[in-house]
Amino acid sequence: MRQSLIGLIVFSFLPLIASAEDDTAPAEPPVTESDRDFWSFRPLERPALPNVENSDWCRTPIDRFILARLESDGLQPAPEADRHALLRRVTFDLTGLPPSPAEIASFEADRRPGAYERVVDRLLSSRAYGERSAQHWLDLARYADTDGFEHDLVRPNAWRYRDWVIDAFSDDMPYDEFVRLQLAGDEINPESTAAHVATGFLMCGPDMPDINLQEERRHTVLNGVTATIGSVFLGLQLECAACHHHKYDPVSQHDFYRLRAFFDFTDLLNEHPLPSRDAKAAKAAFQANQRAEWNRLEAELAAARNDRPADESRIAKLEAELQAVKTAKPPPVPMGRVARNRSDSDAGSYLWLRGDFRRRGPAVEPAFLRVVYEDADSAPEQPARLRRSDLADWLTQPEHPLVTRVIVNRVWQQHFGRGLCATASDFGFMGEWPTHPELLDWLARELPRQGWSLKKLHRLVVTSTAYRTASYRGPEWNRRQRDAWQDLLSADTDNDLFGRMSRRRLDAEAIRDAMLSASGTLCRQAGGPGIRPPLPNEVVGTLLKNQWPVTENETDHRRRSIYLFVRRNLTYPMFDVFDRPDTNRSCPRRGETTTAPQALHLLNSGFSRRCADELADQLRTASDGEPAAQVELLYRRVLGRSPDSAELQRAVEFLNQGSESETALSDLCLALFNLNEFLYLD
Repeated sequence: MRQSLIGLIVFSFLPLIASAEDDTAPAEPPVTESDRDFWSFRPLERPALPNVENSDWCRTPIDRFILARLESDGLQPAPEADRHALLRRVTFDLTGLPPSPAEIASFEADRRPGAYERVVDRLLSSRAYGERSAQHWLDLARYADTDGFEHDLVRPNAWRYRDWVIDAFSDDMPYDEFVRLQLAGDEINPESTAAHVATGFLMCGPDMPDINLQEERRHTVLNGVTATIGSVFLGLQLECAACHHHKYDPVSQHDFYRLRAFFDFTDLLNEHPLPSRDAKAAKAAFQANQRAEWNRLEAELAAARNDRPADESRIAKLEAELQAVKTAKPPPVPMGRVARNRSDSDAGSYLWLRGDFRRRGPAVEPAFLRVVYEDADSAPEQPARLRRSDLADWLTQPEHPLVTRVIVNRVWQQHFGRGLCATASDFGFMGEWPTHPELLDWLARELPRQGWSLKKLHRLVVTSTAYRTASYRGPEWNRRQRDAWQDLLSADTDNDLFGRMSRRRLDAEAIRDAMLSASGTLCRQAGGPGIRPPLPNEVVGTLLKNQWPVTENETDHRRRSIYLFVRRNLTYPMFDVFDRPDTNRSCPRRGETTTAPQALHLLNSGFSRRCADELADQLRTASDGEPAAQVELLYRRVLGRSPDSAELQRAVEFLNQGSESETALSDLCLALFNLNEFLYLD
C-alpha cells in the first residue's frame, strides 16, 4: 500500500518534472487591446479642471480635483491646520529636519501675504531638501555600502552615487535627465565624472563577488537590475517574469529578457576608474616630472662613474634615487562603482528557461515592453554602446504612460503618506486603482510642461489647500466645522479622498536627525564616505573583527543620517526598530509599526541619553539656571512651541526635586523626546 502511494505521488509529479526539463521556450502570449486599455497603460491625456461650488477654497489646480470629488459625495474638506502644525509639517516633509526656533519666530512674525510660500521657497533652495529627497530615492535604488550575503564585503566607493543623488535633487536636475544619466550616463556623456557616477544606480543592489560561478553571479545581478527598473521607473513588478510569463500583468518572459538585453553588454560587477580632467592632468604632470628627474639622475650617475677616483658612496646614493624614481607611482585615479560597456562582442542576449542560468533559451534582442509600445519587437538594432541610452530615451518620452505617472505619484506619497495610487511600485493589475485618476494624469502631464522640475512639482503640492488641511479637530472650530469634520471621518475613514491630512510618524532618519538638531549637536557637513558611529556594546559583541570600525572624528558621529554607513547585514539599531527597509529590495513605501522596542530604545539607548544630556547642558548655559526659562527654551527646541501654563508648572516642579535636580533637566529632555508630539506630524 505504501509503495503504491509513493508511486502515485511520483507519477503525479512527472508532468511537472518533464515541464521543468523541457528546453523549449514557452510560446509568447499576445498583448490584447483590453490589456492596453488598463488605466496605467492608457495614453496620457491632460484632463480639464473640474468645476467646483466652493472655488474660493482652491489655491492650485490640485484643489479643484480634490474638492470636486468631496463635493460629489456631499462632503467638505477639513479646515486649514494652524500655522505651527503647518510649518512643522512642511519643514519635515521637504528637509527631514524640524524648523529651528529662529525659523518658527520668523514665520510667526511674518503676517504678510505669501509668508508660507516664502518658507516653501526657502526650504526647496536648501541642501537639506536634496538630502531628504535622496533618502526616498535611495530606498528605491536598494542603496548600501556593502554587498550583502554571507561576507557582506565593503564597497569603498558606493558613497559617490549617494552624493550624486543628493546633488541632483539639490540642483533640481530635470527628472528626465536624472533618469537618463542613471541608466546610461557613461554613454550619454563619457567625459563627465558625474555622469559615470550616476550609473551607480545599476550597481546598488546586493552582489556575491566571491561566488565560484561568475555566470550565476552575473545572471542574478542582471535580473535584479531589470526587476528594479521595472518597479522604480515603470511601476511594475517584473520579478516573476524572469521564470515564467507574468500571472497577472501583460508581461511575458520574453518581455523580461528583451528588457534585460539592454544591459547584457554592460559590466555591472566591477569598479572602474572615473574620467577626470584633474586626474589626467595630474598623471601627465607626474610622468613629465618623472622623465625629467630620470634624465637628470642618469646624467649625474654617468658623470660620477667617470670620475677618477670614483666616489662609490655618491654613486650608491644616485642609484638609490634613480630606483626610487623608477618605482614611483602616479597619483591614484578616483574609482567608482559605475557601469561600463563590455568589449566581448560575442556575448549575446537570451531567454533563460525557468530563469535558470544553466538553461539557455532562444536569442532575444533589446526591445521595449509590448503593452506600452506596440512596435517593441521591431526596435532598431544598435551597437552595444547605445543600448542603454536607447532605453533611457524611451523611458523619458513625455508621452510615456507609466514613467511620469509613477514619479508624480511618489511625490504625492511623500507629502500625504499615501499615493493617489496606494501601490506606488505596482501599477499593474494586482495594484490598487488610483483614487483620483484625473488628478494623477493632470500631474503627469504637468511635470514635462514644467521642464521636468521636481522642485516645482513639490511646490505645487505643498502650496495646495489640500496639503494645508488639519489632521485633527481643533478646539477653536465652530459647530459647523465640527459637524463637517465628523461627517468626513464617518464617510472616509481611510482618508482616500484626501479631505484631511493624515497623521504620520517621522521615519527613522528624521527621528535621529531631529534629536540631534534639538540638542544643538547636529553636524551639517555634507558628502564623503559613510560614517560609522559607535554601536551599543551588546551589538558590538556579536560582530566579527573590523566589521564596524568606528569613525575616528567624533563630530562626524552627529552628521545627518543619510551619511551613515549602510551595511546590509547590520542595520543601525535605531533605524532597525523604526522600520528602515531592507536594502536588498526596492522599497516604494516604508512600513509603520508600533512596537515595544521603539519606546524602549528612545527611553534607554545611549544615543537618546547623550542627546538629552547635551541638550540639558545647553539649556543650563542659556538660562542662567532659571527653571522656568529652561522649560520655555526646552519646549521651543524640542516641540517648536511654548509650554502652556499647566505644562510649565509641572515641569518646574519636577526640576525642583531637591537631590535629583542634577539629572532632572536631562530626564525632562528625555521625556519630551518620547512624546508623540515630537515623533508625529499633524
